[in-house]
Amino acid sequence: MNQFLQRLGFSASDRVVIVHADDMGMCHATIPAVADLFDAGLVSSAAAMVPCGWFPAAARHCREAPTIDVGVHVTLTCEWQTPRWAPISTVDRASGLFDDEGYLHRTSEAVAGADPAAVAGEIEAQIARAQAAGIDVTHIDSHMGAVFHPALLAGYLAAAERARVPAFVPRFDAASLLHRGIPEPLVAPLLEALATCEARGLPLIDHLAMMPLDDPRDRVGMARRLFDGLRPGLSYLILHPAVDTPELRAIAPDWRCRVADHEAFSDVGLRHHVAAQGIHVIGWRVIRDALRAAAEAR
Repeated sequence: MNQFLQRLGFSASDRVVIVHADDMGMCHATIPAVADLFDAGLVSSAAAMVPCGWFPAAARHCREAPTIDVGVHVTLTCEWQTPRWAPISTVDRASGLFDDEGYLHRTSEAVAGADPAAVAGEIEAQIARAQAAGIDVTHIDSHMGAVFHPALLAGYLAAAERARVPAFVPRFDAASLLHRGIPEPLVAPLLEALATCEARGLPLIDHLAMMPLDDPRDRVGMARRLFDGLRPGLSYLILHPAVDTPELRAIAPDWRCRVADHEAFSDVGLRHHVAAQGIHVIGWRVIRDALRAAAEAR
């Protein structure tokens, strides 16, 4: 039984899911898509990419719709050919945050070689900028999983604790870490760090699911199957919605799947199907508020 879900009043047999829209602010096309999906009622969470050029527009939408559940998509990588973006906390190449072209690294593996203190500083700077822009930050998570390295995870968790927000942390096992390309000597330290999180009363995500970015066909049917297959515990279903624009097509080879995510999760029938299955959809705000209440009660 997920101990944090128990604190929220759920039972061991309940299927609970955060339906999460990733990459808000990566380009303009993501912002109206996320706005539409919050209005449609099935998406319960999103996260903004602070270093990106369209972040100010994303923040403006959050100010205009202050009840939406938006966190910081901690961005330490920039995988695209265009556009590119850079760290916001430093211009020091010795930090290890930059690639040879002066932007964030294209891969998570390259980030692992950065100075952990510089990474922690960048995470805190992104949270601070989001808060200063008027976002009521509900959580932090990690673009491309770049923080899930033993040298970087502690700084990520510490930044979340200082901001008094939960951090997205999956309940990995050894096999899943190896599958993600984590070198074998680093697996045991990561598992130890995850165990420490739960011992401290922090929420862990039991199950991960994602709308794939390689097939735009029948996205409603695909989403239904993912929801139907959810197991008891806290699941995290990730999608990457965007509206169809020339900008999106120029940036993302997988643009068809992103547009299809927007269309599928706008579907009223899909929302009704999830409700009929008895699946509980929650956002990060309820988790954040429970953490804060527990801290104040100590």
